[in-house]
Amino acid sequence: MQSFHANEHPHRRYNPLLDEWILVSPHRSQRPWQGQNETVVEDTRPEHDPSCYLCAGNVRANGIQNDNYTDCFVFENDFSALLKEEVSYQNDKTELFQLKPERGINKVVCFSPKHNLTLPEMEISAIEKVVKTWQEQYIELGSHDYINYVQIFENKGSIMGCSNPHPHGQIWAQSSLPTQVAKTQQSLEDYYKKHKTSLLHDYLKEELKLQQRIVIENQHFVVLVPFWAIWPYETMIVSKRHFGNIIAMTNEESTAFAEILKAITVKYDNLFETSFPYSSGIHQAPTDRTAHPEWHFHMHFYPPLLRSANVKKFMVGYEMLGEAQRDLSPEQSAAILRDLPTTHYKTKTI
Repeated sequence: MQSFHANEHPHRRYNPLLDEWILVSPHRSQRPWQGQNETVVEDTRPEHDPSCYLCAGNVRANGIQNDNYTDCFVFENDFSALLKEEVSYQNDKTELFQLKPERGINKVVCFSPKHNLTLPEMEISAIEKVVKTWQEQYIELGSHDYINYVQIFENKGSIMGCSNPHPHGQIWAQSSLPTQVAKTQQSLEDYYKKHKTSLLHDYLKEELKLQQRIVIENQHFVVLVPFWAIWPYETMIVSKRHFGNIIAMTNEESTAFAEILKAITVKYDNLFETSFPYSSGIHQAPTDRTAHPEWHFHMHFYPPLLRSANVKKFMVGYEMLGEAQRDLSPEQSAAILRDLPTTHYKTKTI
C-alpha cells in the first residue's frame, strides 16, 4: 500500500467556514487540455472612453451625467437587483413554497476616473481611497434600519460577467443575510460558542506556523491559499488582528490593506501575464446592530484561470451535482503565487 501524499493522491478537505467538503485530485493536473480556450487581446483601452457609462463626465444609460470625479465615484446602480421600497405582503408560505420580499440598495464604485487603470496598476494612495470609500459605504448603508448586511465585491474581466471594462466594484446592501454569509455566520458562531475565540483568528495562527499556504504578508494582513480552496488560484486576505468589519481598521491597517490588495492583484496579473480576471469580495460582520465577536475580517478572491490566460476552470458536472473539486493542490498553487514578483508588467486583457 502506498503512503499518502497530498500533492499526488485524491482526497477530500473540509471547509469550516461553510461546513462543506471539497474533492482534491492533484494527479489530474497533468491531463491534456482540448477544451475551450479564452481569447487574449492586447489591452488598448484609452484613459478616457467617451462611450463608457462609467467614465467621468459621461452620460449613463438612464440619462444621468456622472460627476467629473478625480478619484473614487459612487452612485446607486441604475439597474439595481434590489429596491429600497417596502411592499405589503401576506405571509401565506408553505413548507415547500417559501417566499418573502427582500429590500436593499445597490451601488457602483468606480475605483478611478482612468478607464484603463485596474487595481494592481493603481498607486497605493489611490487604493487607500477605495478602502476609505468602502468604509464610508459600510457605515452609510448599514445605518438604514432595514439593512442587515453590506456585501462589497468586484467582478473583474468579461469572463466573470463584468458588463463594463471601466475598473469598478459593487456594493449590495440588503435586509437578509445572503446564503453564503448565513452559512459562514453559523459556522463562526458555533466555533465561538465552543472555543470562545474566533475561528479565523485561530486558523490564521496555525497557517502562519506551517507556512505552507502563505503567499504574502505584511505587518497587519496575510494572503494565503485556504486549505479548502476550490478555485485553482483562490486566495484569502485575513487580518492579523481580530476585528469584525472594515471600519474597525486603524489608519495603519487601512494602508496595509491597500498595500496587500495591490500586492496580490499584481501577483495575479504576473501569473499568466494578463489582466487577471476574478470575483472578489469582503466578508465581515452584519450591520444588524448586534455584537458579533465571532466575525473576523477577511476578503476572498475567486479567479477562474487554470493553466494559462487561455484556459479556465469550469464548475460543471460533478461540481454541480456532487461537490466542489480542484486538480491543483492548495499547497502547489500557494508556492506558485508566492514566487511571483510584485512588480507589475504591461498587461493583456481577456
